[in-house]
Amino acid sequence: MAQYVYEFAEGSRDMADLLGGKGANLAEMTRMGLPVPPGFTVTTEACRAFLATGAEPDGLADEIALRLGALERSAGRRLGQPDDPLLLSVRSGARFSMPGMMETILDIGLSDDSVRGLAKASGSERFAWDSYRRLVQMFGSTVMGVDPALFEAALARLKESLHCTDDLRLETPDLARLVDTYKNLIAAETGEDFPQDPTEQLHRSIRAVFESWNGQRARLYRQREHIPDTLGTAVTVQRMVFGNLGRDSGSGVAFTRDPATGRRVPTATTCRTHRARTSSRASATPSHWPTWNASTPPRTPN
Repeated sequence: MAQYVYEFAEGSRDMADLLGGKGANLAEMTRMGLPVPPGFTVTTEACRAFLATGAEPDGLADEIALRLGALERSAGRRLGQPDDPLLLSVRSGARFSMPGMMETILDIGLSDDSVRGLAKASGSERFAWDSYRRLVQMFGSTVMGVDPALFEAALARLKESLHCTDDLRLETPDLARLVDTYKNLIAAETGEDFPQDPTEQLHRSIRAVFESWNGQRARLYRQREHIPDTLGTAVTVQRMVFGNLGRDSGSGVAFTRDPATGRRVPTATTCRTHRARTSSRASATPSHWPTWNASTPPRTPN
């Protein structure tokens, strides 16, 4: 029987066809002893099998449960644990880079119960509710098919009612209210509730990333870049590191060369108090480190 899931420590950079570029490089960095948040990768073989049949291949659910259990033991927390939840990110990772073309879901494991545990464990109610509203919005649009513009409109209405122009100025009660608004929106648009079961969140997110391989943006990008449609995407499941925990948190993209000039100068683009999905899609105003020192990365990269 094929192996469909690999922990980072089981892979290497030579396995990009199976683990995708992201999964193979995370595996290689793990083997090098670099501080990589732990996780596992669901293979391109699993993706191709899913796309061919519309169902998870036999044995995939058991493999995910096995690797998730190992991740929970290493973290000392369970996915969605009410008092201090383990939270996960789910990201695409094809053999060839396709930036922004497929889907990402962050903060998997948050629910009406665990959001309060995260608030207590982190010491920040605002951070916890901000993370929860991001999950509900991202899951609702990416996994459940709700028009993203409806979430943006709801956020805009809330900010207008509060005479607020900056998301960062929304307080904890505002964010909790937004979560309820988003959940009601999902129920109205889909006829089902936002799932509170963290395992359901995880499996549906993985399937959504598989399905995004055949999304219109991804297909047009592959056509333009001459990438075969038959490759499929791997899915990386990784312990969350938060870019929105506070003003000393953030996310960024680092390059070994200056991407504007090609000069061999390490360069990074960072966004304080933002998530990686935000900075990679350039929807936040970045700051640049033209002389970034690779030995001193940001304190809380995502």
